[in-house]
Amino acid sequence: MKIACVGGGPAGLYFALLMKRHDPSHDVTVHERNPAGSTYGWGVTYWPGLLDKLYAHDPESARAIAEHSVRWSGGVAHIRDETTAHHGDEGFGIGRRRLLGVLAERARDLGVRLEFGHEVTDAGADGLPEADLVVAADGVHSGLRDRHAAHFGTEVAVGRNTYVWLGTTKVFDAFTFTFVETAHGWIWCYAYGYSEDHSTCVVECAPETWRGLGLDRASQAEGLALLEELFAKTLDGHRLIGRAHPDGSAQWLNFRTVTNRTWYRDNVVLVGDAAHTTHYSIGAGTTLALEDAMALAGALRASPALQPALARYERERTAALLPLRSAARYSAQWYECLPRYVNLTPPQMFALLGQRHSPLLPHVPPQLYYRLDRAADRLEALRRLKRWLGPRVAGTLQAARSRQGVSAK
Repeated sequence: MKIACVGGGPAGLYFALLMKRHDPSHDVTVHERNPAGSTYGWGVTYWPGLLDKLYAHDPESARAIAEHSVRWSGGVAHIRDETTAHHGDEGFGIGRRRLLGVLAERARDLGVRLEFGHEVTDAGADGLPEADLVVAADGVHSGLRDRHAAHFGTEVAVGRNTYVWLGTTKVFDAFTFTFVETAHGWIWCYAYGYSEDHSTCVVECAPETWRGLGLDRASQAEGLALLEELFAKTLDGHRLIGRAHPDGSAQWLNFRTVTNRTWYRDNVVLVGDAAHTTHYSIGAGTTLALEDAMALAGALRASPALQPALARYERERTAALLPLRSAARYSAQWYECLPRYVNLTPPQMFALLGQRHSPLLPHVPPQLYYRLDRAADRLEALRRLKRWLGPRVAGTLQAARSRQGVSAK
């Protein structure tokens, strides 16, 4: 099979190496529009379960990823002048550039051609690459997908809060949250280590806070200086590192949740952020991209015919994403409704931060939910009741809101 992967991110590179590893006779090329070694973002996080899957699919690249990852354990939340901690959760961080370097080197060693500085779009003069299969791994703003958005049924929902993706020289050994109250509202960050000398730091706030603090007008340097002042205790005097627009402004964004009704068209198939996005607060983007690559490679190995293989891949991945999409939606809403929780005691707030994926939480008074959750930790019957009740309460309230909307019309 002749395969063209458009986009040299985790999904495109990993799929390419898996296909070449399975059958060296495949002709596989990865087309990446950026120069080799250039990437956006700082570090990515993942959980132990992904590493197990990586070892099962390609032990050599899995070992390299593990060797270049750092481990963090537990979580810490700084709320006003108090600190609370949670023990037990374990995760890994790796620099995005390092991860892409590992995957690119492994793909090249297996015989995959890597063409950097080469942008491909079927709207361009050269059209799509001539291939049996074209893998659209070109990200959230996928040109291949957007060219046929009506066919794919692409929908994009833009989140309310603004955020900026930063690096820092402060190394965190636990997943760290900090919530700071300002005269214009709350602003917060989540941070985790990804190397021996750097961490990722994502800063988020409501749009009113963003404008009130002047971050909408600040240059990159001015914005970083203000954020370093706001999060001085968390950063311990370390600096924040940004990535500016060409005009010198900071890259503040609103998260874009991408969904597609179908994931393939003729010989073009979507993977990674081109197919779906989940809010960064659940830390699953890179994992889902790699799992897409695993599933697509597996479907192609299982079926000699292309269309049935692509249909199988779509069914498998859309089913796997259902609970994660729900978790990501509720997680994003938790932060958008932060004032509802921020006046709890820090241990209570941190506990509900850990429960932010729950469909029941938005519909129950926070104090009551906290007490039920503590009781559920001791009583299995209450745990089962909570799992059963959550989706039903959320569904009933959603239906009621829909009926009210129809009546209003």
